[in-house]
Amino acid sequence: MEWNDVFMTLVREATVRYHERPQMPACNFFLPAEVEFLAEIGYTPDEMHAYIQDYATKGDPSPSTILLIAAARRNFFLISQRGISGNAKPVRAADLPSPDDDYQGIPYLPRIICKADAKLHGTLDKGLMFYDEQDRQFLREHGNIHPADFLQLVSRVNRDRQKIVKAVMQAMKIGVADDTPARPATTTPQRRQDPASWQPIQSELNLD
Repeated sequence: MEWNDVFMTLVREATVRYHERPQMPACNFFLPAEVEFLAEIGYTPDEMHAYIQDYATKGDPSPSTILLIAAARRNFFLISQRGISGNAKPVRAADLPSPDDDYQGIPYLPRIICKADAKLHGTLDKGLMFYDEQDRQFLREHGNIHPADFLQLVSRVNRDRQKIVKAVMQAMKIGVADDTPARPATTTPQRRQDPASWQPIQSELNLD
């Protein structure tokens, strides 16, 4: 069984478990085999529990989105970190830029960049979650950027804020264009990719 299939099974079973025992702490929530699997993709029980909790109680993020976020982290963990978790100091809430801080006139951008970078490096404090409600609002209001694409962007540009700003502004322009009435399709629609078969992708955003 591929890792993504194991992951999706874990999401389904953990969601049922959460509804049955919502008060169970994250440290005791996952089975030993699940904890071992999560470690293999660079995840911690607290990290995974946050996504299960939000999905079980709010329906967002969806299981496929949770998978794609995990895939971005797993890719960074296995390739950039060679499967070895570092001992870097956790990034806590006090270490993050204020939600009101801006970069080139875009409020919240410094904060979500910092969170994304910590998510990729596996150093986000257990009290924090990448793609929480504030992150979701920011990404949806700034071009409807997918969280996994944002993680890939932060990883690829190596913390170059200017390139991130350019990508976000481009996404916002595309989002505005998408609000215009669509023309009748003249070509055969492409088949949608199954999220379970997703592989790390190159963003369509032009950063040159």
